[in-house]
Formats: sequence, C-alpha cells, structure tokens
Amino acid sequence: MSVQIIADSASDLPIDYFEENSLLFLPLTVDLNGEQLKDQIEASPKKIYDAMREGAIAKTSQVSPHVFKETFTDLAKNGTPAVYVAFSSELSGTYQTAMMIRNEVLEEYPEAELSIIDSKCASLGYGLAVMYANELAQEGKSFTEIDQIIRNYCPKIEHIFTVDNLEYLARGGRISKTSAFVGGLLNIKPILHVDDGKLIPLEKIRGRKKVLKRIIEIMKERGVNLQNQRIAISHGDDIDVANEMKALIEQEFSPQEVYIHYVGAVIGAHSGPGTLAIFFLNAEK
Repeated sequence: MSVQIIADSASDLPIDYFEENSLLFLPLTVDLNGEQLKDQIEASPKKIYDAMREGAIAKTSQVSPHVFKETFTDLAKNGTPAVYVAFSSELSGTYQTAMMIRNEVLEEYPEAELSIIDSKCASLGYGLAVMYANELAQEGKSFTEIDQIIRNYCPKIEHIFTVDNLEYLARGGRISKTSAFVGGLLNIKPILHVDDGKLIPLEKIRGRKKVLKRIIEIMKERGVNLQNQRIAISHGDDIDVANEMKALIEQEFSPQEVYIHYVGAVIGAHSGPGTLAIFFLNAEK
C-alpha cells in the first residue's frame, strides 16, 4: 500500500501542489483583526501582507487537535501508512499537538503506521522536505524508508533569509524595538538563519543589493553540490526581488531547479512584507 504524506500550511507550498500530488493538507490559522482564517484556504499571503501594510497585526495559531484527531483516525481505520512532516517544533506547538493526538489514536489502533517528523524547518525549507517525501512515496518507498530518509534529510536544509522591515520581528520579540528603529533609520537588513529549528540572527548588512550579494557568498560557503539541487526561494509579496535573487543563483550555480513561491500567511505574519528566504542543502542527500 502506498504511503500517505501529510504536511501543514507552514510548508508554504501552494494548495495546488497538495491536490495534484494527493497530499493531505493541514492548515494553521491566522487571526486578522479578530477574524479566524484558515491559512491558504481563507487567508492568502497577499491578503495578509496588504492588511499588514495598512497597520493590521496578524496573529497565528497551530493546527487544531480536532483536525489531527479526525485525520489520523481516518488513516488508522483505513490501514493507510502515513508520514506527517511537521513545522518546526521550535516555532509552533503544532508538532507537539500532533504527537499527543498520534499517541491517543495508537491506543485505539495499535497496528497503525503513523510517523510524525519534526522537520525543524520552516517555509519552503520545510516545503523542500515535503516535496522530497512526496517523490519518495511516488517511487514506492516503504513507510520505514520514507521516515528514515526524511529524518536524515531535514537537518541538511539551510535557511538563509532577510526581512525588509525589522518592526515585524520586533513585534514577535525576535529583536528589540530599539534595534528595529535604529535598523530602519540606517537601512540595515539582517540576515538570519534557522539552527535546530530556531530563528538565529547571522549578520547585519546595509542595503538590499549588498544583502543579495552576501546571500550568494553564504550559499558558496555552506552549500554542497548546488548545481545538482532544487533550490527554493520564498518571498513576502515581492516577486521582483525573488526573480532578481533567482537570476543571481542561476548565474552563479546553475542548479537543476529554482522554485519560487510566497512566504505564506502564517510565517509572513511574523516576518512581514518584503521578506526574502533562500533554501538549499549543506550536504548530499
């Protein structure tokens, strides 16, 4: 029997990708001015970014226990092996809730094959792991093979990103409000990365052009065999800068593919419009 791949909306893959590949999609929720919206279903990235530009504050919440219980129970009843690649446990409580519900379902269906993987990834870094898991499932890999391969794959995914406005990170407590104010005055753009699922500041660069150049340098320092990779770029409603970054990457590395999509509403609610993120591997698969 084929293995069902599950992912949540923080993977920032378009809903069409899930439908075309028969993946199960679990939406996180965005609270916009008191209205609860399901990520990607009721809350498009564009809608959230436009609202944030007008001063709205968006908040987010994890996948509900009810959705997990319903999804996992249906799979267990049908005897369908499933692998849920989850949003980083350091950035959301979604993984912990999924594990709790999984254990409840396994008490009722002890023979069920249901794996929950903490990707320690976000946005299209997480998306790359989901895409790889889907490819493995389509190749006919077993439940155990997919579980082991993806657990080994996720720590190799690099996340390098920058934000256009430090104020949004300040709201989320990632940096101080003073740093955000001074950074804005000086046109300072932070470069950040994800280490063991946590958001970590890496460097501060003045000016967007210098940031893009430095990201290419970081890719050279950290990437392995980039010409044979699928590299991903996610953007906070700024396709022009995403395409500029894509051109630089293609010129420098000639990768197999450069995949571009939005930073989704859930992550974008914290990083803000103008975010740019690049994802690649720092080791061979």
